This record gives sequence, C-alpha cells and structure tokens, in this order.
Amino acid sequence: MTELAALLGASVISADETARKIAGITHDSRAIRPGDLYAALPGAHAHGADFALAAAGHGAAAMLTDRPGPHPLPTIVVEKPREVLGRVASWVYDDPSRAMDVIGITGTNGKTTTAYLIEAGLRGAGRSTGLIGTVETRIGAESLSSVHTTPEAPDLQALLALMRERGVQSVPMEVSSHGLALGRVDGTVYTAAVFTNLSQDHLDFHADMDDYFRAKAKLFDIKRSRVAVINVDDEAGERLLHLTRLPVTTTSARGRSLADWRATEIVQDSAGSSFRLHGPAGEDVPIRLRMTGAYNVANALSALAALASIGVDLEAAAAGMAGLAGVPGRLESIDAGQDFGAFVDFAHSPDSLANVLQTLRPVTPGRLIVVLGCGGDRDRGKRPLMGTVATTYADLAIVTSDNPRSEDPSSIIAAIVEGAVEGAELEVEPDRRAAIDRAVALAAAGDTVLLAGKGHEPQQEFADHVIDFDDRIELRRAIETAAR
Repeated sequence: MTELAALLGASVISADETARKIAGITHDSRAIRPGDLYAALPGAHAHGADFALAAAGHGAAAMLTDRPGPHPLPTIVVEKPREVLGRVASWVYDDPSRAMDVIGITGTNGKTTTAYLIEAGLRGAGRSTGLIGTVETRIGAESLSSVHTTPEAPDLQALLALMRERGVQSVPMEVSSHGLALGRVDGTVYTAAVFTNLSQDHLDFHADMDDYFRAKAKLFDIKRSRVAVINVDDEAGERLLHLTRLPVTTTSARGRSLADWRATEIVQDSAGSSFRLHGPAGEDVPIRLRMTGAYNVANALSALAALASIGVDLEAAAAGMAGLAGVPGRLESIDAGQDFGAFVDFAHSPDSLANVLQTLRPVTPGRLIVVLGCGGDRDRGKRPLMGTVATTYADLAIVTSDNPRSEDPSSIIAAIVEGAVEGAELEVEPDRRAAIDRAVALAAAGDTVLLAGKGHEPQQEFADHVIDFDDRIELRRAIETAAR
C-alpha cells in the first residue's frame, strides 16, 4: 500500500493496516476476492465508496477512491481515481504487458481481422499466443467470451497476468477508441501499435471526427508504444504519421512507392486473395489468404508489417496466415447447399458496408441483396449514410432492425430509408427474422444475400429484453426452410 501510495503521490488513510498484501483489483464490489484492492469510483447513480463496507466484508485488502472517508478499509485517496486505474492495475499485477509482445490494433474497421491475421502469423512462426478482441478472448487454444472490444483496466491487466502465467509470448489486441478515451489500456505497454483506417462511427460517444481521431491517436504516444505501423492509404493515417513521435513503419495496399511495406500483383476471387509483399529491406514474399476483398489485403499488410516489426519471420508468418479460414462474422459464408451466395458480416459503418458490398459485387453474377439496420443508442448521423451506401451498391436493400436498444425501431429504420438513393429498390421489414426470410425467398441462382451489421453477435437487444439471435444461425435456418 505504501509503495502504491508513493507511486500515485498520495497518502494512506488507516495506515496501521497498510501491511496487507494486494492480490488483485476490481471496481465492482460484488466481484471482490480476498486480498483485492477495491477501486471505489464515482458513478452515474452512486459512488463506489458507498459499498466500502460490503467490499470489506468480501475480503478487500484496501480501497482506492476520491472520497476521504472515514472508511472501513485502508484507503488511498486521489483526485481522479478512474484516471489512474490502469496504471494501478498494471502495478498490482507487476506490469504483465512488459513480459510479452503486445500488439495493439486500432481503427474504425479491420481491427478484428487484423488481430486474427497477426495471431495466425504468430502461430505459424511457432509463438504461443493470446488474443483480445471483439469476438472473443483467447489464451492459447482456450476461448473466453468478450464483453467489450477492450476490457476494463483491472480486467485487462488480470488477463495479461494470466497469459504471462501460462507462457504466452505474443498478444494481438484490439484497442477501441472507447478503451483509449476511458483509460482502459493505461498501464499497458505495446511492442507495436497498428493503425488501420478511420471513417465515421461512434459519434454518439465522441464529439466529432477530430475527437474520434485524437482518441485513436493516443495509442501512438511514445510513453505507451514502442513502434507504429500506419496505413498511409488512409487520410487519417497520413495525419497520424506526422503527429506521432514513435518510430514508424508505413503500409500501402495500393502499392504507393513511398510506403515501407507494399502490396503488388493483387489477385482476388471468391476463394480468397493473393499478392506480393514488398518490404523496406528488399523483402519479396508471395502471400495467399483465404479471405477476399481489397480491405483484407490492407489488413494482411498491416499484420505482416507489425509482425516484421517484432522480429517474426515473414515466410513462417505468411504460411500461418494462409491457413486462416476466416474470422467469425466477417464476410462469413453460409453454405446450406443453396445455389446463391449467402454471407454474414459485422459491417455497421458506411465505409465498412461499402467495402463489403464492393467486394461481393464482382463475384455475384445475379442480384446483390443486403439486409441491414442500425443500432439504437448509437451514432445517429451514420444512419442515412448507411441507406445511401446500401442502395448505391446493392440491387435490393431490405431495411430492418439491428439492436434497437431503447429506441423505437421504426425511427431508426426511417432514418436509414431517408438516405436511400432515389429510385433504388428498397423494402422495409422491422422484424429481422422475417427480413432474412424475405431475402432468402427472393434470392435466385447466382444471387448473393448479405446480412450486415451484427456479424458474430449471438443476441438482439431491445428496450426491455434481450433475445437469442445469431445472423449465421438464422440465415442457415431460412435457407434450409426455403429448400423444403
């Protein structure tokens, strides 16, 4: 306790009990285990310090808060405890990120796929791996569910400590703008920081696009990361290149000659993609992916450059990536014996939806049908843009509910329809299951059906309830039912 107090420049109240050893940390009084440091934070409806007695009853060793007390626990008082939570959690677990290569990936789109590609490349090179991201958290072969793209600071440091204990050497990790803005990754040291791209999203949380960019840019602080990998095909990437003080390696899937890592001879088909990787030291490596789309070439390029930056053999990494069949909910193909293409994708921003539809268009000889919605209680400004994209690149858009949460689904749908291109073919079906059935019923041989927005998510959220709903399961059910 006294060492922690010194680290924070604070004093300890009830110093007679400061010899207690701190074993862990949590900000949830219900989750405390004996020996934990309880972070009692101010909340929207209550203050964590109000639960100090309960925390003590569960065996908490001490408390970190901004409320002086008196309290039933030895307490460190700081002005803004949430702002030091990451640093404190890292201290509690003895700085676990320093024992591994942690590769942070941030950007609007591509974080999940890039993380999976990096993990596959690491495994191909014989490294033991962890993975932290939107779809799941993995420690070796063990998979755990993920609540947030980027875990809360105490959970993240505990997770990294567990990975260190189990011998993990390298960890690709998705780093969200929320995680950066809210300090969830404070205390984590990144061997490499990767920037994929930036486009409109999350403006329900960020004040504007500049605020969104600056949140992402926090990953590229010299105190947080050791080297930056930046996609300079993206305008925000160019801006970040001139802002960061980190050593930088740049990537370009468009083959820009000034980039350190470039992709040339790109070939794409329904089975995947291939290209030649060119590096700053004359590297020339053929790459094959079992994923199609120009954006996946960009993701692979970022992954390979990041792996090279931490000393991974590129040919071994390329072999590992070639074996990656795909990423859950990312242009995931559903094959139930039908004579048309059927895909599920997490695309929930205008840019990501455009990328996926433009990828599917060349491999669709017939009509391209998209089923889409937008999440409630999220960025409202992107809803008309989603309608514009859907009706620009698809032959038919069926607008439905996504996760309406506390909002009226009809108002969300109306905002999407508002952006539809005049004269475009569009249908509205608020019930997502019925919308999927409709898309399948309309699909003929050679067509493609895309369910966009929810990807891997197993549930649908409404104002007063949550139901089990997985687009992949529902699409397969609809296809099999239609075939009977």
